[in-house]
Amino acid sequence: MTELAVVVLAAGEGTRMRSAALPKVLHGFAGRSMLQHVLAATDALAPARTVVVVGHRRDEVTAHLRDIAAGATPVVQAEQRGTGHAVRLALEPLPEADGTVLVVPGDAPLLTAEALHALVDEHAASGAAATLLTSVLSDPTGYGRVLRGADGAVARVVEQKDANADELAVSEVATSVYAFDLAVLRGAVTRLSTDNAQGEEYLPDVVAILAADGHRVGAVLAPAEQTAGVNDRVQLAAAHRVYNGRLLEAHMRAGVTVVDPATTWVDAGVALEPDVTLWPGTDLHGATRVAAGAHVGPHVTLTDTAVGAGSRISRAVAMQAVLGADVSVGPFAYLRPGTVLADGAHVGTYVEVKNSEVGPGSKVPHLSYVGDATIGEQSNIGAATVFVNYDGVAKHRSVVGDHVRIGSDTMIVAPREIGDGAYTAAGSVITQDVPPGSMAVARGRQRNVEGWVERSRAGSPAAEAARRARGRTESAEDSHDDEAGG
Repeated sequence: MTELAVVVLAAGEGTRMRSAALPKVLHGFAGRSMLQHVLAATDALAPARTVVVVGHRRDEVTAHLRDIAAGATPVVQAEQRGTGHAVRLALEPLPEADGTVLVVPGDAPLLTAEALHALVDEHAASGAAATLLTSVLSDPTGYGRVLRGADGAVARVVEQKDANADELAVSEVATSVYAFDLAVLRGAVTRLSTDNAQGEEYLPDVVAILAADGHRVGAVLAPAEQTAGVNDRVQLAAAHRVYNGRLLEAHMRAGVTVVDPATTWVDAGVALEPDVTLWPGTDLHGATRVAAGAHVGPHVTLTDTAVGAGSRISRAVAMQAVLGADVSVGPFAYLRPGTVLADGAHVGTYVEVKNSEVGPGSKVPHLSYVGDATIGEQSNIGAATVFVNYDGVAKHRSVVGDHVRIGSDTMIVAPREIGDGAYTAAGSVITQDVPPGSMAVARGRQRNVEGWVERSRAGSPAAEAARRARGRTESAEDSHDDEAGG
């Protein structure tokens, strides 16, 4: 196979996206921009060179390109004078040697490596000067129509705005994806005209130029769901659903159970091992990894989080957390960045954990905040415990040892160390370290003020209830006295 170069056209403004925040090709889904999706497909062909034509808001696109494909070469199209003009600029940094040029749009995130391989392979096998990737659409409105000669070869592509009634009836459309002979393309793009409805140099016009010169132009059909472009946010959402369906199907065929694909969303960078189960309402983002046998969901969102084998997460949110094997989380838990849960740990209902380690077999069952803490093994953190980690200026860390029992409603005012085997009494505010094996009691002695409600809240329902209860008590005492005196 001859040397392959890739040209990605990413200079357009994309006004139909209605976006002041992002250039068109930087919109995306599944953890990637549209441009990154396209480059992922072309990179699978191992091209010798990749050139990306940038124009509108080019500084942002170029900066993004450095992050996702540092080896790609950006070429600036300062004035958007059409796709043909863009390709002419893109060819300048390519070597003069013979080879194949694959041209793709930067707003076609559903392109697959398989479709591009088929196009390039057919181009090489046929000896054609150009080979188009085409699709047949039930409604081809807006697309350039592919017109073929009597021998079945492509004769030309006519844009929607320039087509007559007969040409508009053609259902085969050009997808803006081409494989060209490099040397032939160099000469053809210099002959493009702007004599058309938009006054631009159309790359599809190269097809007619090559055919008129006697070169063969071929075509490879691909399903429309692989070639669809994205011009607005409605199409972006539709593309996301198609792409998500592909990802989930691949995961399911690899041994993952997806209970409800319609409500399950997975980014391209997510790794799932066999025998993982994803329950309805699950969203997995970034570099999340889930090990074999884990159950995630229902209604769980994980971002850049590792989940160990056999763990279970229900109705929870986790970001940049690490969960060991056989961990249980939820329902209604929030794991913030820096959370590490060791094997067998449990974080339960309405618990928030941040920048903390929870040791093997330890539990934070409910209604607690664990921030900037290290908890040893087999310890239990009682309900409504708060690690008071912030003094208004800086965060401080606390350490809880092994086999510790923290009583409910304990405030641990950092920085504190609670030794192995220690206990804290419920309702305590811990402001000193607790030695191993000690019971820490840090609360005021209870004092009962008899009759306060009837005196201070006279006439209230509470006062009336107290009066009745006091009457019952006094009656019982009188009866006991009578029996004793008889």
